[in-house]
Amino acid sequence: MRRSAPALGVRIVAAWSVCVLSASGAAAQTGGADAEWQIPRTAWGAPDLQGVWDYRTMTPLERPREFAGKAVMSEEEAAVFTARTLEEQADYDRAPSVHAKWWLDYGKELTEDRRTSLIVDPPDGRVPALTDDARRRNAERSARRRAHPADGADYRGNTERCLSFGTPRLPGAYNNNYQILQTPDHVVILSEMIHDARIVPLDGRPRAGIPQWHGEARGRWDGDTLVVESTHYRDGAGFRGSTGAVRVTERFTRVGPDTVRYEITADDPSTWVSPWTVMFPLKKTDHAMYEYACHEGNYGLANILRNARLEEAATRAATQ
Repeated sequence: MRRSAPALGVRIVAAWSVCVLSASGAAAQTGGADAEWQIPRTAWGAPDLQGVWDYRTMTPLERPREFAGKAVMSEEEAAVFTARTLEEQADYDRAPSVHAKWWLDYGKELTEDRRTSLIVDPPDGRVPALTDDARRRNAERSARRRAHPADGADYRGNTERCLSFGTPRLPGAYNNNYQILQTPDHVVILSEMIHDARIVPLDGRPRAGIPQWHGEARGRWDGDTLVVESTHYRDGAGFRGSTGAVRVTERFTRVGPDTVRYEITADDPSTWVSPWTVMFPLKKTDHAMYEYACHEGNYGLANILRNARLEEAATRAATQ
């Protein structure tokens, strides 16, 4: 039986509320600066989410098998995991990369609560099982890639073609920043990865139903939480291999002077047997956003196609 996303959201927010209230109580007892903190608001009264937010983290998306059944690491486990991960990130043999190691910008720390995974539902911290339809699609995609790896640019992936790295984006090797801008009836979420700007209406307008690379987003305020729901993705552009019919729900909640609680729920009955939710903090930063000029001086895609033609010519010559 599929669990309903709203029910999941209630449980997740409740769990986070316990953490936030506990932290607030501790600040009050110690006389900390956060004891009197209140959500900053815009001139029109909405929670102020504006600024540049950094979402780097070492916490893995899925719970490693070594932590099966354990949602939070002990301090000792966290220290061992952190040291081992930093060592792996610096080793080309254990963590291969097409870029120089100094060029990458992975998170160097776990989330403050030392969670074992960014996935908070299902409780096992793992992506739900794929449906039979999703496995079939994946097999067909793999077979097509093997048979026609580089017949043309459109045979390569969206990232190689600099079209999209997917929306919303999870913590990755670099460009882990969002910039948020607000007006009374719109929110703009700018990603540093390929500098994609999603303009999200808040005025309740109906959806046009036109498939788009990043889906068709509509936003609303649920108390002090900004809720953004996106549907109508282009084929091949759905969140993490989902279909264009996936519904992605994002929740942004300011929980401290420098922290936004960010939740993503993906629901696509054609891809996963149940919805699943990811949660990680966005941290306020004074660093600037930079352009991601994906094709500026990038010869990778052209070389892939050229080498494919050379390989085909060599195969023909060998069989004549």
